[in-house]
Parts: sequence; C-alpha cells; structure tokens
Amino acid sequence: MKEKQAWHVNGFLALLIALASIAGGVALIVAGSTSTETNTVFIVLGIILGAVFAVAVSSLTIVQPNDSKVITFFGSYVGTVSRSGMWMVLPFTNKSTVSLKVRNFNSQTLKVNDAEGNPIEIGAVVVFKVTDSAKASFDVDNYEKFVAIQSETAVRHTAAQYAYDTFENEEALSLRGNADEVANELMKELQTRLSVAGVKVLETRLTHLAYAPEIASAMLQRQQAIAIVSARQKIVEGAVGMVDSALKQLIENGIELDAERRAAMVNNLMVAIVSDRAATPVINTGSLYT
Repeated sequence: MKEKQAWHVNGFLALLIALASIAGGVALIVAGSTSTETNTVFIVLGIILGAVFAVAVSSLTIVQPNDSKVITFFGSYVGTVSRSGMWMVLPFTNKSTVSLKVRNFNSQTLKVNDAEGNPIEIGAVVVFKVTDSAKASFDVDNYEKFVAIQSETAVRHTAAQYAYDTFENEEALSLRGNADEVANELMKELQTRLSVAGVKVLETRLTHLAYAPEIASAMLQRQQAIAIVSARQKIVEGAVGMVDSALKQLIENGIELDAERRAAMVNNLMVAIVSDRAATPVINTGSLYT
C-alpha cells in the first residue's frame, strides 16, 4: 500500500450545491402539495433535489492542519487528502483521520542485559511522525501500538550490543560514554522497523540508564577501584617524568651522582610525588655510606 492523492475540489462548491438543492427541493415539494391539484412533477423534482442534497453533503470533508483524510469507497482505497480546509470528494465514501503531527513516545524503564551480561535499566524517548497515511492505516493494525512495541524491542536489542561502561578499552563504545552514538544506532534500527507503517523517526534519546539494583553497589565499587587504579597510573607516569627531568637538570648543571646516590634521590622524589599525603622530611646528619 502506498499513499496517493484523492480527487478533491473546493468544498464550498459542494456546500453551495447542497444549500441550493435543499432550498429548491423544499420549495418544490411545498408548491406541489399546496396547489389546488397535487402536482406530482413538482414533488418528484423536490425529492430528486433532496437526493442531490444528500449526495453533496456526503461528499463534504474537513481536514484540520497537520491531519489527513484517508478516503475509502466500499472497501477500496481511493486516496488521501492532506491539505487543510473543506473539500469535496467522492460521495458516500468513508473518511478516516490520520494525524501527521510530530509526537513523542516515552518507553518504560526496561531491564536488559548489556554486552557483558550485566543487568541494566534503560529507557528512551522516540520522536516520530506519520509520513504515509495509507501504510499507517492499512499495513498495520494500529500504528501507535506498533510504534510502542517496536520501540521497546529496538531499545532492548541496541542495549544488548554495548557494554554499560568500558574502563579497560577506552576506544570501545559504551552506553554511558557514547550516548549520542548509541542513540543514532537506535534511530537507524527503529527506522528500519517502522518503515512498514509509514512512520519516520525524527530523533531518539536515552532518558534513563543505570545498573540494576541487585548489582549497583558492586558495580559502583568496581568503578571506583578502576578509577583509582587509572588515577594512580597517571600519577606514576607524571612522577617518572618529573624525576627524569630533575636528573637531567642536575647533569646539565654539572652535578654528577653515583648509582647509589641516584637511586636514593629517585626513591625520595617518587615517595614525595606519588604519596597522597604530605611527605615528612628525614634529615641525614651523616654520610650516605655510614
């Protein structure tokens, strides 16, 4: 099924025909009934004008802004009228309204397993609109329920493709660290699913993301431990660079240290720099060798 334009003309023409026919029909019937001799011709003409009125009225339809009318004639799809206003279409047709407005679907908070098997809670909002009213009306039973079910299915499938977070591999995509990329992937998958219903996905965003309550405490400890190790690694790398720079500066200033004094100096500098507490100086009153 594919949307096509239905035949339609200005609705005021049908309204004018309806008013003229009902006025003429009533006048003819009254004239034929009140004459001294009943005039059958006038009455028949009045009935015919009444039928014209019924046909004209049945052909009228009003289309609101950002709505469309799907026209069917005895079970056959005739076409769609999407221009707002009052229009005259084929008489005795069924006219169903399909909204073309932009709408939001906010999914429930879903509990799924991420790529590493950890249970997480995730939710998303989907911004969509109908672009093909024929598909939305005839290719699916109820396009709004179809959008809701397919959106939750796509959210579950997308969440299972990524880990909640990745500390070991910073280049890998994660749900927490790459929300925009995940949302774009969700939108692509959802658009593929909803094309059959004539729906266009305008935007998708994650609205809720968290570990499931049963593992939230353990995962928080894991995150803290990984963060501490990562921070310590950065501190050590910086300390090694500072010590190397200090030794090079001593050499440039003509101060030569033997291996033992160099090792002692490196040890003291590393302790002073790496320690998370203020270093307590120890004054050596003797020689390094006594």
